[in-house]
Amino acid sequence: MIDLTPRQIHILRAIIEEYITTAEPVGSETIDRKFNLGVSPATIRNEMVYLTKQGYLSKFHSSAGRSPTPLAMKLYVNELMKERELSVADEVSAKEKVWDSRKELDTLLYQVVRSLADRSHALGIAMTGDHKLYHSGFSNLLQMPEFFDINVMRQVLSMIEEIRVLEEIFDLGASESIIRVVYGEELGNRFLAPVGVIFMNFDIHDVHCRIGVIGSHRFDYPYIIPMMKYYRALINEILEKNEVEI
Repeated sequence: MIDLTPRQIHILRAIIEEYITTAEPVGSETIDRKFNLGVSPATIRNEMVYLTKQGYLSKFHSSAGRSPTPLAMKLYVNELMKERELSVADEVSAKEKVWDSRKELDTLLYQVVRSLADRSHALGIAMTGDHKLYHSGFSNLLQMPEFFDINVMRQVLSMIEEIRVLEEIFDLGASESIIRVVYGEELGNRFLAPVGVIFMNFDIHDVHCRIGVIGSHRFDYPYIIPMMKYYRALINEILEKNEVEI
């Protein structure tokens, strides 16, 4: 249950969507100007103070604006956002690439990872239960302002090299949700604070697999999450036909 009023929810959603677009802390004037919520900037500021006290927003001393916390981002993903309907072109393109790679597990996982990296503009990653790792899209990270900080980039590269750290991330995301989200702040590493991981679990025959993307916590969630669900459905369809060779 969300213990927020409809106005607070509207303001929080506006802040999150503006932050996803700009990567900058969001001020009340921006919300008032762009989202036409029908209340004064002063009212928006008061509500932002309340949302900060409730743990949904954080304020940095160097800026008058506020940024959404992992708590706010998870609320957005789970309850506030509207998933985008995938285009026919998106679905056809995704199916062609995965279906053509369906005969062999290594090829299938790599192709899914590569395609997810392209569509998310982030780092695609997959890991099997025997710690085999697949990845694609490191160069995508360099296009995100969060990764201009060498310390952030170094931590992500180290994370990919340490299977134990990846397992810790996947375990943190354990839930009943099909698509799971973990944020760097939850790992207790300040350099990973701007990082997000979206992933899904499933078994291909007797092999446990995790597939996802690593990037800025400002993912285009309304697009990436339905896309990942579509890939999951494709993989399940392939498994039903029992065509994958381990």
